[in-house]
Amino acid sequence: MPYIPLDENLPGITGLLNYRQDTALPIRQLTQILLRGESTLTEGERELIATVVSNGNQCRFCTNAHTAAADVLLGETETAEKVKNDPDNAPVTEKMKHLLEIARQTQVSGKNVIADLVAKAKQAGATDLELHDTVLIAALFSLYNRYVDGLASVTPTEPAFYNRLAGILKTNGYLPSANRYAALNAD
Repeated sequence: MPYIPLDENLPGITGLLNYRQDTALPIRQLTQILLRGESTLTEGERELIATVVSNGNQCRFCTNAHTAAADVLLGETETAEKVKNDPDNAPVTEKMKHLLEIARQTQVSGKNVIADLVAKAKQAGATDLELHDTVLIAALFSLYNRYVDGLASVTPTEPAFYNRLAGILKTNGYLPSANRYAALNAD
């Protein structure tokens, strides 16, 4: 049960963003820029960063939501599961493996991102902008994970909910819109 009154039809971060819309707008804008804006990393790769960080923080809502979003954007379900549970054998590029490790270390502490990790990522082809955005996405999702869990937001257990949410995120991104979540709780 959430610690504050939230719309029961908007679980996870969706209810929190609805609760305080003035703070929601900059959150949504930054997320849109990082996960859907111009980048040499694909939208699916950026969702994988959100997935591994959320998984590392044990935030079930965000892990499920961004795993589903990565699956939809990548068009398959193996990669997100592998980056969470068997990253060495995940079907991603060497560059992405290094960026995901940097994301994992950022999730623990920014001080865990050491020069050796950065050098390996650069040797594998990571650009300065990709390094920047990986660390920022990881830090941002650590905040989101703590936001969702810190206020005990509702976490659905049905995979169909996350599949619907992933479809919304793929189609509409992260910016607010009228009736954004109208289909979220459809049966």
